[in-house]
Amino acid sequence: MAAALALAGCTASPPAADPPAADPPAAGPPPAGQVVPAGGLRLVAFDSCDEALRQLRTAAKAAVGPWGLGPGGYMRQFDAKRAAVGGAAEGATPASAPDFSGTNVHEAGVDEPDLVKTDGRRIVTVTGGVLSVVDAASRRVTGRLALDPGAERFAGDEGSLLLHGDRALVLLHADRTVKGPVPGGQTRPGRTPQARLVLLDLAGAPRVVGEYRIDGLLVDARQSGTTARVVIRSAPRLDFPYLPGRRTDAQRIAANRAVIDKATLDDWLPRYEIRDDVRTVGTGRVGCDRVNRPAGFSGASMVTVLSFDLGASALGAGDPVTVFADGDTVYSNGARLYVANDDRWRTWRGGPSGTRDTGTEIYQFDTEAGTPRFVAAGSVPGWLINQYALSEWDGHLRVATTTGDTWVRQRSSQSGVYVLRADGATLKRVGAVTGLGKGEQIFAVRFVGGTGYVVTFRQTDPLYGVDLRDPAAPRVTGELKINGYSAYLHPAGDGRLIGVGQDATGQGRVTGTQVSLFDVADPARPARIAQHHVPGGWSEAEHDPHAFLYWEPERLVVLPVQQPGVVTDRADGTRRAPSGGVLALRVGDRGFTVAGTVDHPGALADGGEWASIRRSLMIDGVLWTVSDAGLKATALAGMTTLAWVPLT
Repeated sequence: MAAALALAGCTASPPAADPPAADPPAAGPPPAGQVVPAGGLRLVAFDSCDEALRQLRTAAKAAVGPWGLGPGGYMRQFDAKRAAVGGAAEGATPASAPDFSGTNVHEAGVDEPDLVKTDGRRIVTVTGGVLSVVDAASRRVTGRLALDPGAERFAGDEGSLLLHGDRALVLLHADRTVKGPVPGGQTRPGRTPQARLVLLDLAGAPRVVGEYRIDGLLVDARQSGTTARVVIRSAPRLDFPYLPGRRTDAQRIAANRAVIDKATLDDWLPRYEIRDDVRTVGTGRVGCDRVNRPAGFSGASMVTVLSFDLGASALGAGDPVTVFADGDTVYSNGARLYVANDDRWRTWRGGPSGTRDTGTEIYQFDTEAGTPRFVAAGSVPGWLINQYALSEWDGHLRVATTTGDTWVRQRSSQSGVYVLRADGATLKRVGAVTGLGKGEQIFAVRFVGGTGYVVTFRQTDPLYGVDLRDPAAPRVTGELKINGYSAYLHPAGDGRLIGVGQDATGQGRVTGTQVSLFDVADPARPARIAQHHVPGGWSEAEHDPHAFLYWEPERLVVLPVQQPGVVTDRADGTRRAPSGGVLALRVGDRGFTVAGTVDHPGALADGGEWASIRRSLMIDGVLWTVSDAGLKATALAGMTTLAWVPLT
């Protein structure tokens, strides 16, 4: 069988004819002649659509539990969990570009979707399904477009966008009304989750030029040049019965397997719809010639990589490539894209609540040009904290994970860094260092060139330095133990790291936001040379590094910090309203100095009392801060307000 993705053309054609249902054989080892390299995964293409359906039924019947596919019947891919996306180092701005910062990204030159983007002359933001364009020079709104008027929204579902020239690609979550079964029987009756991608022209008043919808949830996306790669996670549309009363698990599993026996490829493969500005221009589903699978798989979930040219006149079919696997973390350095899957909670394992798998599966795609091409797959023990636990350097992928239990009294957890390299179709392990932070778990990771930095925490914060220059023999070079922890690490040049997290007592009780400055120039003697503490504070940058800004020309750190506010009397009771401004710190040779703070007016369109600042940008020496209520322009000299631009 082919060990690479089948790349035959995919068009918006009618679904393939379904072969007659047959009693599939019991799940067992891979077919004869299919080689599964030791210590790694290997993706293979299906021989035919009939063979694809047969293997899907077999795998799903082996994985299904009494309440459906997934532990407890709740499909992991529909838990509305967002993959932690992060920021990082330098703002990926060419030297000839205007004097502005992008939002924080992991790898220079690889953009990530966020709620605000700028090209140095305009600021584009999306919140609550409404896109707004602000002119940075005149400091006023020049365009606004409601993308989802009246749509039901949930926390964290405000949408995100990518920007290229006069084009913006907005990524939204939507539901589609359906007459048939919904995936896993776990969503609202009559509706199925969809990812909605909207292409906008910003040359004049914002207008929709194309739209693409596909079954599933958005995992993440990456943009290199004009090309956006969008990763979607979906599930089969199988309507498992609810059997009330005194039914055994065996009876429920048998009923669920009967549903799988009748399923067709249409019930598994993602469907999509293409629209122009007013109407549907094409529909289809991912063809079975575009589908691949690992040697062992459950049939419970699929990951689809879509590709779109933001410079094109319209959105096409997305050139989809699908793998029967799960995925919740995306990392890309531009040339390659990795999708990783935390396998702990994926499928039924035969017990009342399943058993915990502690492995992470990783799929590598070549994305330098054209259709993404599968290169290799592999796995490592443990689970990832976020995309910053992945980094490719000199042809090697470094992966930091935690293994063991962190939720029981006798903590068996520890962490390690694994080095993988593609060997044929397998990501093979070439080196590892383990035993970091025994009884603790990873809270932050950062790779800088040939060095990795790992923060673990339970009561104190060990910061480990790991020398990775020899991929076959990584080693710990130094360790620093302090109270509290860093949840995000950012390179600041000159052998320094900035950490954002929480201070804590010696017993591990957190006490508020802390910003740390580490000197890591001597790998054997890492040291913290400065700390700024905000008692009782917390920051969005601790879990979403997009909220962090480091502006190198001014050596300025800007991050949102919320603190408990004062108790206020209201007609319907007493409420404690938090404050949600940003803190600006200058990084000096000896530590931090406070440059100032910025707050936004509290009134929101929905009647709320406060507006938490979410993001910060620099444009031509002006600090712009963004909240759901609006944007504020602030002069760095004296931190004086230049303009308030409401979005409501």
